[in-house]
Amino acid sequence: MGTSPKLRRLDRSPSQPVPPNPCHLDRSSSRSGERSGETCISLRRAALSALLALLPLTGCHHKPPQVSQQAPPPTSRRSTSQPSTNPPVTPAPRPTSPSFDDTSGPPIYTETGLASWYGPNYNRRAAADGTVYDQDGMTAAHRTLPMGSTVRVTNLTTGQQAYVRITDRGPFAPGRILDLSVGAAKAVGVYRAGVARVRIEAFAHTSPDPPGHWCVQTGPFTKEHDARDLKTALIDRYRTARVAEFQGPTGFWVRIDPADHARAEALAMQDWIGNPDPSALPYLVRID
Repeated sequence: MGTSPKLRRLDRSPSQPVPPNPCHLDRSSSRSGERSGETCISLRRAALSALLALLPLTGCHHKPPQVSQQAPPPTSRRSTSQPSTNPPVTPAPRPTSPSFDDTSGPPIYTETGLASWYGPNYNRRAAADGTVYDQDGMTAAHRTLPMGSTVRVTNLTTGQQAYVRITDRGPFAPGRILDLSVGAAKAVGVYRAGVARVRIEAFAHTSPDPPGHWCVQTGPFTKEHDARDLKTALIDRYRTARVAEFQGPTGFWVRIDPADHARAEALAMQDWIGNPDPSALPYLVRID
């Protein structure tokens, strides 16, 4: 028996796709056709249900999964007190050598800046005060403190302290206030670092300080003719002054001494010299 026109129209309607092979109509009898039609409809319903179940997974695959964000745990309240950045000071024993001044009273001069050290090139050579420089001793060079001054040096990074005696002039590197001997540099923790920030405190002499005698020194020049040119210019300008050009371990130096060694005249000379060489800067230096 052939399939009824009603069922044929249902199966072949334009809105319905041709059923796949498992659900095709058996044309042997009307009963078998009805059973086949019911089976095909059941399969279609099952396929539609499966398709609808897959839509949330396939239709939104480009959206990242939503993850609930938990609030971070409350931070513990820190103490408002900040630890001190100043290291504990290791006080140096007061010197008992007769070459040092009395350090029981307050210092009369205080300065803070960079300290360096000098040694092998100057060891066993005459210092500015006329003594022989010993790099292992407890001495230092300063540009303006009187010779023989006793100075307490404090390393502001490590807190180490030591007493030194001013026996030489320097340093002549820009931005530095003190040149330590090797022994003193080791005592205050400057030797390995090379340069360190320090505080220097000078104490009064047991006898009155001698009057200040001032000069101007500039260098080192890497070329000798630059030093000679400056010497000639200074002689032409300051005819009453004493001008010397000499060679040191680090280059060539020029020194000019005012006739009366007055500080004001030395300052005027320092201003006039200027900077003929990037590595040479004029410094005001106390002779005594």
